[in-house]
Amino acid sequence: MRDFLPEDVRRREHVIGIIKRVYERYGFEPLETPAVENIETLLGKYGEEGNQLIFKILKRGEHEATGQADLALRYDLTVPLARVVAQYQSRLPRLLKRYQIQPVWRADRPARGRFREFYQCDVDSLGSTSPIVEAELCAAMSDALTELGFDDFVIRINHRELLTSILARAGVGAHQHGDALVALDKLDKIGPQGVDVDLANRGIEEQARNALLQVFLPPGSRDRVASFVAGDAAGERAVSNVDAIMGLAAQTSAAGKVKFDPSLARGLSYYTGAIMEINVADLAGSLGGGGRYDNLVGMFLGQNVPACGFSLGLERILVVMTERSMFPASLATTPADVMIATFDAAGAGPAMRLSAMLRAAGLRVLIYPDAEKIGKQIKYADSLRVPFVALLGENEIRDDTVTVKNLAAQTQDTYPQSDAGAKILEGLKQRG
Repeated sequence: MRDFLPEDVRRREHVIGIIKRVYERYGFEPLETPAVENIETLLGKYGEEGNQLIFKILKRGEHEATGQADLALRYDLTVPLARVVAQYQSRLPRLLKRYQIQPVWRADRPARGRFREFYQCDVDSLGSTSPIVEAELCAAMSDALTELGFDDFVIRINHRELLTSILARAGVGAHQHGDALVALDKLDKIGPQGVDVDLANRGIEEQARNALLQVFLPPGSRDRVASFVAGDAAGERAVSNVDAIMGLAAQTSAAGKVKFDPSLARGLSYYTGAIMEINVADLAGSLGGGGRYDNLVGMFLGQNVPACGFSLGLERILVVMTERSMFPASLATTPADVMIATFDAAGAGPAMRLSAMLRAAGLRVLIYPDAEKIGKQIKYADSLRVPFVALLGENEIRDDTVTVKNLAAQTQDTYPQSDAGAKILEGLKQRG
Protein backbone atom coordinates (compact mmCIF):
# COMPACT_ATOMS: atom_id res chain seq x y z
CA MET A 1 0.00 0.00 0.00
CA ARG A 2 1.53 3.25 -1.11
CA ASP A 3 1.45 7.02 -0.89
CA PHE A 4 1.00 8.95 -4.13
CA LEU A 5 2.82 12.26 -4.61
CA PRO A 6 1.35 14.95 -6.92
CA GLU A 7 3.04 13.67 -10.09
CA ASP A 8 1.80 10.14 -9.34
CA VAL A 9 -1.75 11.36 -8.84
CA ARG A 10 -1.71 13.33 -12.11
CA ARG A 11 -0.61 10.24 -14.01
CA ARG A 12 -3.25 8.10 -12.35
CA GLU A 13 -5.98 10.62 -13.12
CA HIS A 14 -4.79 10.84 -16.73
CA VAL A 15 -5.11 7.06 -17.18
CA ILE A 16 -8.42 6.82 -15.30
CA GLY A 17 -9.85 9.69 -17.33
CA ILE A 18 -9.10 7.96 -20.65
CA ILE A 19 -10.45 4.59 -19.46
CA LYS A 20 -13.61 6.22 -18.09
CA ARG A 21 -14.29 8.08 -21.35
CA VAL A 22 -13.90 4.88 -23.37
CA TYR A 23 -16.21 2.94 -21.06
CA GLU A 24 -18.87 5.63 -21.32
CA ARG A 25 -18.63 5.60 -25.13
CA TYR A 26 -19.78 1.99 -24.97
CA GLY A 27 -22.82 2.84 -22.84
CA PHE A 28 -21.52 1.67 -19.47
CA GLU A 29 -22.87 3.50 -16.41
CA PRO A 30 -20.95 4.23 -13.17
CA LEU A 31 -21.37 2.24 -9.96
CA GLU A 32 -19.60 2.36 -6.60
CA THR A 33 -19.72 -0.07 -3.68
CA PRO A 34 -18.31 0.05 -0.11
CA ALA A 35 -14.73 -0.95 0.65
CA VAL A 36 -16.06 -3.46 3.21
CA GLU A 37 -18.34 -6.44 2.58
CA ASN A 38 -19.74 -9.11 4.88
CA ILE A 39 -17.15 -11.86 4.91
CA GLU A 40 -19.75 -14.44 3.81
CA THR A 41 -20.24 -12.38 0.63
CA LEU A 42 -16.61 -12.90 -0.39
CA LEU A 43 -15.63 -16.34 0.94
CA GLY A 44 -15.96 -19.21 -1.50
CA LYS A 45 -16.09 -17.04 -4.63
CA TYR A 46 -12.39 -17.00 -5.58
CA GLY A 47 -11.20 -20.55 -5.00
CA GLU A 48 -9.00 -21.80 -2.18
CA GLU A 49 -6.01 -19.58 -3.04
CA GLY A 50 -8.24 -16.50 -3.34
CA ASN A 51 -9.79 -17.13 0.07
CA GLN A 52 -6.33 -16.97 1.64
CA LEU A 53 -5.71 -13.50 0.17
CA ILE A 54 -8.81 -11.84 1.61
CA PHE A 55 -8.10 -9.13 4.22
CA LYS A 56 -10.39 -10.08 7.11
CA ILE A 57 -11.66 -7.58 9.68
CA LEU A 58 -11.96 -8.88 13.25
CA LYS A 59 -15.15 -8.46 15.20
CA ARG A 60 -15.11 -5.36 17.35
CA GLY A 61 -16.11 -4.36 20.89
CA GLU A 62 -17.09 -7.19 23.22
CA HIS A 63 -16.55 -9.75 20.44
CA GLU A 64 -12.95 -8.68 19.75
CA ALA A 65 -11.46 -11.33 22.03
CA THR A 66 -12.98 -14.14 19.94
CA GLY A 67 -10.53 -13.50 17.11
CA GLN A 68 -13.34 -14.08 14.62
CA ALA A 69 -13.95 -12.02 11.50
CA ASP A 70 -17.35 -10.84 10.28
CA LEU A 71 -16.27 -8.32 7.62
CA ALA A 72 -13.56 -8.13 4.93
CA LEU A 73 -12.04 -5.65 2.50
CA ARG A 74 -13.32 -6.30 -1.00
CA TYR A 75 -11.09 -8.62 -3.04
CA ASP A 76 -12.43 -7.52 -6.43
CA LEU A 77 -15.30 -5.50 -7.88
CA THR A 78 -17.18 -8.40 -9.49
CA VAL A 79 -18.57 -10.14 -6.39
CA PRO A 80 -19.81 -6.82 -4.93
CA LEU A 81 -21.50 -6.17 -8.29
CA ALA A 82 -23.27 -9.54 -8.08
CA ARG A 83 -24.50 -8.64 -4.59
CA VAL A 84 -25.74 -5.25 -5.81
CA VAL A 85 -27.63 -6.81 -8.73
CA ALA A 86 -29.34 -9.24 -6.38
CA GLN A 87 -30.11 -6.53 -3.81
CA TYR A 88 -31.41 -3.87 -6.22
CA GLN A 89 -32.77 -6.03 -9.03
CA SER A 90 -36.10 -4.17 -9.18
CA ARG A 91 -34.35 -0.81 -9.66
CA LEU A 92 -31.89 -1.90 -12.34
CA PRO A 93 -32.49 -2.41 -16.07
CA ARG A 94 -32.78 -5.98 -17.37
CA LEU A 95 -29.71 -5.40 -19.55
CA LEU A 96 -27.29 -3.72 -17.16
CA LYS A 97 -23.96 -2.24 -18.31
CA ARG A 98 -21.84 -0.80 -15.52
CA TYR A 99 -18.30 0.41 -14.99
CA GLN A 100 -16.57 0.72 -11.64
CA ILE A 101 -13.15 2.21 -10.89
CA GLN A 102 -12.25 1.70 -7.23
CA PRO A 103 -9.52 0.16 -5.06
CA VAL A 104 -9.47 -3.48 -3.95
CA TRP A 105 -7.28 -5.22 -1.38
CA ARG A 106 -5.43 -8.53 -1.44
CA ALA A 107 -3.06 -9.97 1.17
CA ASP A 108 -0.62 -10.85 -1.59
CA ARG A 109 3.16 -10.75 -1.74
CA PRO A 110 4.15 -7.43 -3.36
CA ALA A 111 6.08 -7.61 -6.64
CA ARG A 112 6.64 -5.50 -9.77
CA GLY A 113 3.21 -4.18 -10.67
CA ARG A 114 1.57 -6.11 -7.81
CA PHE A 115 0.42 -4.40 -4.65
CA ARG A 116 -1.83 -5.12 -1.66
CA GLU A 117 -4.02 -2.13 -2.41
CA PHE A 118 -4.68 -1.41 -6.06
CA TYR A 119 -7.33 -0.02 -8.38
CA GLN A 120 -9.39 -2.07 -10.80
CA CYS A 121 -11.17 -0.52 -13.76
CA ASP A 122 -14.12 -2.84 -14.39
CA VAL A 123 -16.79 -3.06 -17.06
CA ASP A 124 -19.57 -5.66 -16.92
CA SER A 125 -22.63 -6.50 -18.98
CA LEU A 126 -25.47 -8.46 -17.38
CA GLY A 127 -28.63 -9.96 -18.83
CA SER A 128 -27.46 -11.49 -22.13
CA THR A 129 -25.62 -14.62 -23.29
CA SER A 130 -24.92 -13.18 -26.76
CA PRO A 131 -21.28 -13.32 -27.94
CA ILE A 132 -21.76 -9.63 -28.82
CA VAL A 133 -21.16 -8.98 -25.11
CA GLU A 134 -17.66 -10.50 -25.09
CA ALA A 135 -16.75 -8.97 -28.45
CA GLU A 136 -17.79 -5.51 -27.27
CA LEU A 137 -15.79 -5.87 -24.07
CA CYS A 138 -12.71 -6.79 -26.12
CA ALA A 139 -13.29 -3.73 -28.32
CA ALA A 140 -13.60 -1.44 -25.28
CA MET A 141 -10.35 -2.82 -23.83
CA SER A 142 -8.62 -2.36 -27.18
CA ASP A 143 -9.83 1.25 -27.45
CA ALA A 144 -8.73 2.09 -23.92
CA LEU A 145 -5.22 0.68 -24.32
CA THR A 146 -4.78 2.18 -27.78
CA GLU A 147 -5.76 5.65 -26.51
CA LEU A 148 -3.29 5.24 -23.65
CA GLY A 149 -0.57 4.62 -26.25
CA PHE A 150 -0.19 0.82 -26.26
CA ASP A 151 0.24 -0.89 -29.61
CA ASP A 152 1.78 -4.26 -28.70
CA PHE A 153 -0.93 -5.83 -26.56
CA VAL A 154 -2.74 -9.13 -27.21
CA ILE A 155 -6.16 -10.11 -25.89
CA ARG A 156 -5.95 -13.85 -25.24
CA ILE A 157 -9.24 -15.75 -25.20
CA ASN A 158 -10.28 -19.22 -24.10
CA HIS A 159 -13.35 -20.92 -22.64
CA ARG A 160 -13.90 -22.56 -19.26
CA GLU A 161 -16.12 -25.32 -20.69
CA LEU A 162 -13.43 -26.04 -23.27
CA LEU A 163 -10.88 -26.39 -20.48
CA THR A 164 -13.21 -28.75 -18.62
CA SER A 165 -13.63 -30.86 -21.75
CA ILE A 166 -9.87 -30.98 -22.35
CA LEU A 167 -9.16 -31.95 -18.73
CA ALA A 168 -11.72 -34.75 -18.88
CA ARG A 169 -10.38 -36.05 -22.20
CA ALA A 170 -6.83 -35.98 -20.81
CA GLY A 171 -7.88 -38.16 -17.88
CA VAL A 172 -7.90 -35.57 -15.09
CA GLY A 173 -10.53 -36.45 -12.48
CA ALA A 174 -13.31 -33.92 -11.90
CA HIS A 175 -12.16 -33.46 -8.29
CA GLN A 176 -8.73 -32.35 -9.62
CA HIS A 177 -9.96 -29.84 -12.21
CA GLY A 178 -9.54 -26.84 -9.90
CA ASP A 179 -5.95 -27.78 -9.06
CA ALA A 180 -5.13 -28.42 -12.71
CA LEU A 181 -6.50 -25.03 -13.79
CA VAL A 182 -4.48 -23.19 -11.13
CA ALA A 183 -1.33 -24.86 -12.44
CA LEU A 184 -2.14 -24.33 -16.13
CA ASP A 185 -2.83 -20.65 -15.48
CA LYS A 186 0.89 -20.26 -14.74
CA LEU A 187 2.08 -21.59 -18.12
CA ASP A 188 3.13 -18.15 -19.40
CA LYS A 189 4.93 -17.40 -16.11
CA ILE A 190 6.79 -20.64 -15.26
CA GLY A 191 6.82 -22.48 -18.60
CA PRO A 192 5.87 -26.08 -19.50
CA GLN A 193 8.41 -27.72 -17.18
CA GLY A 194 7.30 -25.61 -14.24
CA VAL A 195 3.65 -26.41 -14.94
CA ASP A 196 4.48 -30.13 -15.22
CA VAL A 197 6.11 -30.03 -11.76
CA ASP A 198 3.17 -28.08 -10.33
CA LEU A 199 0.66 -30.55 -11.81
CA ALA A 200 2.64 -33.46 -10.39
CA ASN A 201 2.73 -31.82 -6.97
CA ARG A 202 -1.04 -31.47 -7.17
CA GLY A 203 -1.44 -35.20 -7.80
CA ILE A 204 -2.07 -35.20 -11.56
CA GLU A 205 -0.85 -38.47 -13.11
CA GLU A 206 1.94 -38.47 -15.69
CA GLN A 207 -0.21 -39.68 -18.58
CA ALA A 208 -2.72 -36.88 -18.00
CA ARG A 209 0.08 -34.30 -17.61
CA ASN A 210 1.64 -35.33 -20.91
CA ALA A 211 -1.70 -35.15 -22.73
CA LEU A 212 -2.43 -31.70 -21.28
CA LEU A 213 0.94 -30.24 -22.19
CA GLN A 214 0.66 -31.58 -25.75
CA VAL A 215 -2.61 -29.67 -26.13
CA PHE A 216 -1.51 -26.50 -24.37
CA LEU A 217 2.05 -26.06 -25.62
CA PRO A 218 2.34 -22.69 -27.38
CA PRO A 219 1.54 -21.54 -29.91
CA GLY A 220 -2.04 -22.60 -29.17
CA SER A 221 -3.78 -24.15 -32.14
CA ARG A 222 -7.53 -23.86 -32.49
CA ASP A 223 -7.68 -26.90 -34.81
CA ARG A 224 -5.54 -29.02 -32.47
CA VAL A 225 -7.88 -28.27 -29.56
CA ALA A 226 -11.05 -28.72 -31.63
CA SER A 227 -9.78 -32.12 -32.76
CA PHE A 228 -8.93 -33.13 -29.17
CA VAL A 229 -12.49 -32.41 -27.90
CA ALA A 230 -14.33 -33.63 -31.02
CA GLY A 231 -17.37 -35.66 -30.02
CA ASP A 232 -17.79 -33.92 -26.66
CA ALA A 233 -20.87 -31.70 -26.91
CA ALA A 234 -19.75 -29.16 -24.29
CA GLY A 235 -16.29 -28.86 -25.81
CA GLU A 236 -17.66 -28.40 -29.32
CA ARG A 237 -20.10 -25.75 -28.05
CA ALA A 238 -17.24 -23.89 -26.41
CA VAL A 239 -15.15 -23.92 -29.60
CA SER A 240 -18.14 -22.53 -31.53
CA ASN A 241 -18.65 -19.81 -28.91
CA VAL A 242 -15.00 -18.72 -29.09
CA ASP A 243 -15.21 -18.70 -32.89
CA ALA A 244 -18.30 -16.47 -32.73
CA ILE A 245 -16.69 -14.02 -30.30
CA MET A 246 -13.52 -13.75 -32.36
CA GLY A 247 -15.53 -13.30 -35.55
CA LEU A 248 -17.50 -10.41 -34.05
CA ALA A 249 -14.40 -8.85 -32.47
CA ALA A 250 -12.80 -8.85 -35.93
CA GLN A 251 -15.45 -6.30 -36.96
CA THR A 252 -14.30 -3.86 -34.24
CA SER A 253 -11.22 -1.93 -33.16
CA ALA A 254 -10.01 -5.18 -31.56
CA ALA A 255 -9.45 -6.74 -35.01
CA GLY A 256 -6.11 -8.54 -35.04
CA LYS A 257 -5.71 -8.18 -31.27
CA VAL A 258 -7.81 -11.14 -30.09
CA LYS A 259 -5.93 -14.46 -30.17
CA PHE A 260 -7.14 -17.92 -29.14
CA ASP A 261 -4.94 -19.42 -26.40
CA PRO A 262 -5.99 -22.82 -25.02
CA SER A 263 -3.52 -22.49 -22.12
CA LEU A 264 -5.34 -19.48 -20.65
CA ALA A 265 -7.06 -20.67 -17.48
CA ARG A 266 -7.58 -17.72 -15.10
CA GLY A 267 -7.74 -18.93 -11.52
CA LEU A 268 -11.01 -17.45 -10.28
CA SER A 269 -13.56 -20.20 -9.74
CA TYR A 270 -16.68 -18.25 -10.71
CA TYR A 271 -16.00 -18.17 -14.48
CA THR A 272 -18.40 -20.29 -16.54
CA GLY A 273 -17.74 -19.45 -20.21
CA ALA A 274 -15.34 -17.37 -22.26
CA ILE A 275 -12.29 -16.04 -20.40
CA MET A 276 -9.97 -13.28 -21.58
CA GLU A 277 -6.66 -11.71 -20.59
CA ILE A 278 -4.51 -8.85 -21.92
CA ASN A 279 -0.75 -9.22 -22.15
CA VAL A 280 2.18 -7.11 -23.29
CA ALA A 281 5.59 -8.51 -24.12
CA ASP A 282 7.67 -7.10 -21.24
CA LEU A 283 5.31 -7.77 -18.31
CA ALA A 284 5.20 -11.10 -16.48
CA GLY A 285 1.50 -11.05 -15.85
CA SER A 286 -1.44 -9.31 -17.42
CA LEU A 287 -2.71 -5.76 -17.82
CA GLY A 288 -6.25 -7.02 -17.29
CA GLY A 289 -8.62 -9.88 -17.72
CA GLY A 290 -12.12 -11.17 -17.28
CA GLY A 291 -14.73 -13.55 -18.54
CA ARG A 292 -18.28 -14.83 -18.33
CA TYR A 293 -19.72 -15.72 -14.92
CA ASP A 294 -23.36 -16.71 -15.47
CA ASN A 295 -23.81 -18.34 -12.04
CA LEU A 296 -22.32 -15.76 -9.68
CA VAL A 297 -25.36 -13.49 -9.28
CA GLY A 298 -27.45 -16.60 -8.62
CA MET A 299 -25.46 -17.23 -5.42
CA PHE A 300 -27.11 -14.11 -4.02
CA LEU A 301 -30.37 -13.92 -5.97
CA GLY A 302 -31.46 -17.54 -6.14
CA GLN A 303 -31.72 -17.43 -9.93
CA ASN A 304 -28.92 -17.14 -12.45
CA VAL A 305 -28.33 -13.94 -14.42
CA PRO A 306 -26.05 -14.03 -17.50
CA ALA A 307 -23.01 -11.85 -16.86
CA CYS A 308 -19.64 -11.08 -18.39
CA GLY A 309 -16.98 -8.58 -17.39
CA PHE A 310 -13.46 -7.31 -17.99
CA SER A 311 -11.09 -5.50 -15.66
CA LEU A 312 -8.03 -3.38 -16.41
CA GLY A 313 -5.34 -3.28 -13.71
CA LEU A 314 -4.49 0.39 -13.22
CA GLU A 315 -1.26 -0.20 -11.27
CA ARG A 316 0.30 -2.47 -13.87
CA ILE A 317 -0.68 -0.11 -16.66
CA LEU A 318 1.02 2.74 -14.78
CA VAL A 319 4.17 0.67 -14.22
CA VAL A 320 4.52 -0.16 -17.92
CA MET A 321 3.65 3.36 -19.07
CA THR A 322 6.22 4.85 -16.69
CA GLU A 323 8.96 2.43 -17.77
CA ARG A 324 8.20 3.12 -21.43
CA SER A 325 7.91 6.92 -20.97
CA MET A 326 4.41 6.83 -22.45
CA PHE A 327 2.91 9.79 -20.60
CA PRO A 328 2.34 12.86 -22.81
CA ALA A 329 4.66 15.82 -22.38
CA SER A 330 1.59 18.03 -22.13
CA LEU A 331 0.51 16.27 -18.92
CA ALA A 332 0.39 18.98 -16.26
CA THR A 333 3.51 18.91 -14.09
CA THR A 334 2.95 22.18 -12.23
CA PRO A 335 0.31 23.17 -9.69
CA ALA A 336 -0.36 26.57 -11.25
CA ASP A 337 -0.25 28.65 -14.41
CA VAL A 338 0.79 31.81 -12.59
CA MET A 339 2.17 32.73 -9.18
CA ILE A 340 1.50 36.14 -7.61
CA ALA A 341 4.52 37.65 -5.86
CA THR A 342 4.19 40.51 -3.38
CA PHE A 343 6.77 42.99 -2.05
CA ASP A 344 5.41 43.57 1.45
CA ALA A 345 2.49 42.82 3.76
CA ALA A 346 0.50 45.71 2.28
CA GLY A 347 0.24 43.74 -0.95
CA ALA A 348 -1.71 40.85 0.59
CA GLY A 349 -5.16 42.35 -0.05
CA PRO A 350 -4.45 43.37 -3.67
CA ALA A 351 -2.90 39.92 -4.27
CA MET A 352 -6.10 38.23 -3.06
CA ARG A 353 -8.24 40.43 -5.33
CA LEU A 354 -5.98 39.76 -8.34
CA SER A 355 -5.99 36.00 -7.67
CA ALA A 356 -9.80 35.96 -7.70
CA MET A 357 -9.79 37.84 -11.01
CA LEU A 358 -7.28 35.47 -12.62
CA ARG A 359 -9.08 32.35 -11.39
CA ALA A 360 -12.33 33.70 -12.80
CA ALA A 361 -10.54 33.92 -16.15
CA GLY A 362 -9.83 30.17 -15.95
CA LEU A 363 -6.27 30.19 -14.62
CA ARG A 364 -4.70 28.12 -11.84
CA VAL A 365 -3.18 30.61 -9.40
CA LEU A 366 -0.72 30.43 -6.50
CA ILE A 367 -0.08 33.31 -4.10
CA TYR A 368 3.35 33.37 -2.46
CA PRO A 369 2.24 34.05 1.14
CA ASP A 370 5.39 35.67 2.56
CA ALA A 371 6.85 39.05 1.60
CA GLU A 372 10.34 37.71 0.92
CA LYS A 373 12.90 38.86 -1.63
CA ILE A 374 11.42 38.81 -5.13
CA GLY A 375 14.35 36.75 -6.40
CA LYS A 376 13.58 34.04 -3.87
CA GLN A 377 9.89 34.06 -4.84
CA ILE A 378 10.71 33.75 -8.55
CA LYS A 379 13.16 30.93 -7.82
CA TYR A 380 10.39 29.09 -5.95
CA ALA A 381 7.98 29.49 -8.89
CA ASP A 382 10.65 28.21 -11.25
CA SER A 383 11.27 25.15 -9.04
CA LEU A 384 7.57 24.26 -9.42
CA ARG A 385 7.72 24.92 -13.19
CA VAL A 386 5.10 27.66 -12.89
CA PRO A 387 5.43 29.46 -16.25
CA PHE A 388 4.37 33.00 -15.21
CA VAL A 389 4.90 35.21 -12.18
CA ALA A 390 2.65 38.22 -11.52
CA LEU A 391 4.51 41.00 -9.70
CA LEU A 392 2.47 43.34 -7.48
CA GLY A 393 4.66 46.18 -6.29
CA GLU A 394 3.72 49.57 -4.93
CA ASN A 395 3.42 51.12 -8.42
CA GLU A 396 1.25 48.27 -9.77
CA ILE A 397 -1.09 48.46 -6.79
CA ARG A 398 -1.41 52.24 -7.18
CA ASP A 399 -2.06 52.05 -10.95
CA ASP A 400 -4.29 48.92 -10.83
CA THR A 401 -1.82 47.11 -13.08
CA VAL A 402 0.29 43.96 -12.82
CA THR A 403 3.69 43.08 -14.25
CA VAL A 404 3.72 39.56 -15.71
CA LYS A 405 7.07 37.80 -16.02
CA ASN A 406 7.43 34.91 -18.50
CA LEU A 407 10.02 32.69 -16.83
CA ALA A 408 10.86 30.59 -19.89
CA ALA A 409 11.28 33.56 -22.26
CA GLN A 410 12.77 35.80 -19.56
CA THR A 411 10.51 38.67 -20.65
CA GLN A 412 8.01 40.79 -18.78
CA ASP A 413 5.15 43.15 -19.60
CA THR A 414 2.81 45.33 -17.57
CA TYR A 415 -0.96 45.12 -18.15
CA PRO A 416 -4.12 46.51 -16.60
CA GLN A 417 -5.25 43.93 -14.05
CA SER A 418 -8.53 43.48 -15.95
CA ASP A 419 -6.55 42.33 -19.03
CA ALA A 420 -3.99 40.16 -17.24
CA GLY A 421 -6.01 36.93 -17.34
CA ALA A 422 -6.48 37.05 -21.12
CA LYS A 423 -2.81 37.95 -21.66
CA ILE A 424 -1.56 35.02 -19.54
CA LEU A 425 -3.95 32.61 -21.29
CA GLU A 426 -2.63 33.81 -24.62
CA GLY A 427 0.92 33.21 -23.41
CA LEU A 428 0.02 29.67 -22.30
CA LYS A 429 -1.37 28.89 -25.77
CA GLN A 430 1.83 30.13 -27.39
CA ARG A 431 3.81 27.80 -25.13
CA GLY A 432 1.70 24.88 -26.41
